[in-house]
Amino acid sequence: MSNVQMKRHGISYTKETAIDPSYTGTSAIFDQTKGLVLDAPTSGTIYGTLLNYKGALSSLGEAIHEVPYKKPPKAPIMYIKPANTVIGHCMPIPCPIDIDELEMGASLGIVIGKQATNVSINEALNYVEGFTIVNDVSVPHESIYRPAIKQKARDGFCPVGPWVVQKCEVKNPDHLGIRVYINGELKQENTTSNLIRPIQHLIADVTEFMTLAKGDVLLVGIPENAPIAKKGDYVRIEIDQVGFLENQIVAEDEVKLGGKV
Repeated sequence: MSNVQMKRHGISYTKETAIDPSYTGTSAIFDQTKGLVLDAPTSGTIYGTLLNYKGALSSLGEAIHEVPYKKPPKAPIMYIKPANTVIGHCMPIPCPIDIDELEMGASLGIVIGKQATNVSINEALNYVEGFTIVNDVSVPHESIYRPAIKQKARDGFCPVGPWVVQKCEVKNPDHLGIRVYINGELKQENTTSNLIRPIQHLIADVTEFMTLAKGDVLLVGIPENAPIAKKGDYVRIEIDQVGFLENQIVAEDEVKLGGKV
């Protein structure tokens, strides 16, 4: 059993409880029963990180050496998932009417426990409260040179949860298996051991130029070959020692927008 913080849908406060992160009984989504709907268990800004998996960077091939940059990035490439994108466990992901497919961006989320400014690598974990799962949903696109706002910042494009596992419960966050299932079929498997910047390095590098506040979530990145899901598909992301996050893709006109059911 692990100590986690979770937030029931429609309740304004977060509750601490003990739960088995591998337990699937709270969300029997694949046997067509209604799952336990949870709000996102975090409240701060969500920061994404591009090209932090070795495979994601190498998959660009020679393109990374072309204009305008001409070489691989030296600093973390950051972006924001705004508040309108954030939804919780078992909430529907709205798929725009004119879009057929969405990319599922499985990521470990680092939940910041106190203000972090210019943090050293050795001290970085002291600023971490815990870990959660994030699906950094995106409309498929190829551009890495311009902020993909229209592709990544749509309503409901950032499921988070189902809970925050306390830092002490995760033995080695730099070696966690990540798996993505679509309709019960394994579509992607990777591990945080393939990060270019491991967690402590990422926190140190980011806080060198910007302050992270208590409650903020820093995504470690998305592995290469993000799986594709379509309307009607059920998506499950599993991360070792953290748990599982499940959502269904639905047509945008079937849900209320603004990041809510």
